[in-house]
Amino acid sequence: MRRATTVDRLFGTLGRALGTLCAVPAATRSPAEALSEPLAADTASLSDQEKKQAAALMRVNHVGEICAQALYEGHALSTSDPDLRLFFMKAAQEEADHLAWTKERIDQLGGRVSLLNPFWYGGALAIGFLSGRFGDRTSLGFMRETERQVEAHLDSHLDALPDSDLASRQIVQAMKQDEQSHAASAEHRGASDLPKPVHWLMRASAKLMTKTAYHL
Repeated sequence: MRRATTVDRLFGTLGRALGTLCAVPAATRSPAEALSEPLAADTASLSDQEKKQAAALMRVNHVGEICAQALYEGHALSTSDPDLRLFFMKAAQEEADHLAWTKERIDQLGGRVSLLNPFWYGGALAIGFLSGRFGDRTSLGFMRETERQVEAHLDSHLDALPDSDLASRQIVQAMKQDEQSHAASAEHRGASDLPKPVHWLMRASAKLMTKTAYHL
């Protein structure tokens, strides 16, 4: 079997980017399966205002998953370690489940995805690739810090979502569980500590993204 070249990987990355941005996402499991608990209730008990709020929060989460997929695609593209490449691709696939969950929930709530998704994807892909140029441990450090920040962000959404929106809350809980696993796996593989200015820059970028995606 012919070994994949850099050009092959570039075309593969482009194909997956188009799939992420243009195709209807399909999950390999449901949030209920991820949490090993029954499916939550639907939207019938929510007011119009609660649906609008929940849809905006889930749009932010959908953008977060767009960025996570792109970030890990960038890491996978930059590494020369086949095993680590597979690790990043597996993490990206799990984020693809999150993408499908959030998109389906947005549709159920009568909302829409962000108008800036191509911009979010391109920026995160570039960050993932460039950070990987500083070494595999730096890529893993970015992954660990990203997942830790996402976990804190999801906790804030659990506080902000309507108490009666059990379906959205279940999705967020399942996502949080996966993010914790990704952070732990990156730590186990030798993630390096990122400089403090990088932490601050990541937090500032995430704050800008969430505020923008909530409305756009």
